[in-house]
Amino acid sequence: MLIKSLVIKKDYLTTVNEHATLEEALKTLEDSGFRCVPILDDTGTIFRGNIYKMHIYRHKSQGKDMNLPVTYLLKNATKTIKVNSPFFKVFFTIKDLPYISVLDEENKFYGILTHSRLLDMLSDAWNIKTGSYVLTVLTDNSRGNLAKMSKIISKYCAIAGVMSLDAPTAGKTDNAVRRILFTLPAGLTEDVLKEIVKRLEKKGYVVAEIEDLQAGMTLMSDENPGVYINQDESN
Repeated sequence: MLIKSLVIKKDYLTTVNEHATLEEALKTLEDSGFRCVPILDDTGTIFRGNIYKMHIYRHKSQGKDMNLPVTYLLKNATKTIKVNSPFFKVFFTIKDLPYISVLDEENKFYGILTHSRLLDMLSDAWNIKTGSYVLTVLTDNSRGNLAKMSKIISKYCAIAGVMSLDAPTAGKTDNAVRRILFTLPAGLTEDVLKEIVKRLEKKGYVVAEIEDLQAGMTLMSDENPGVYINQDESN
């Protein structure tokens, strides 16, 4: 399971017991350096919610009782996913949260999935660290386009990673421009890159952007598709 492999298990987490006071919770947060931590029941298996440092600070600054139970300020009690949840649900649930709490098949607290773990996974899928170039190719939703583009590129090199992004045009979701991001493998020469671009364009596909991952440079921008930024050096 993809989600399960990304989760930081509860045994490695800093948590707060539901019977702790706000003062005790604040000490835990300050000692750990985290801005929020999960609140668990006495058994350590039931997720009650999250406690945020900023909410306790606000409560304390207003001169309110710090001996109240931590559950007085708990948040995100329903913001959870299951270890077997579909991956797309993570994006709809995590949103602005620093992490999302993960429950097992018996609804017991399993651990958390953080934003950073999610981004690391996407980075790995994109092969940013080991790839050479990323081509952004524009196409419509016609059947077989992805296979055709992949076939063209595969004549020259392997494909290190592929990502598909849809951008609705004129507010119409049924008329979308699909952006296919191809990560090409390390060691690819610029001459081969240009030949791939040439072949894609010959078949009617628009290469909108090219990123040089190792140099950290944009070779072609979607503001001017099909034209290298430094045209003189690219000829």
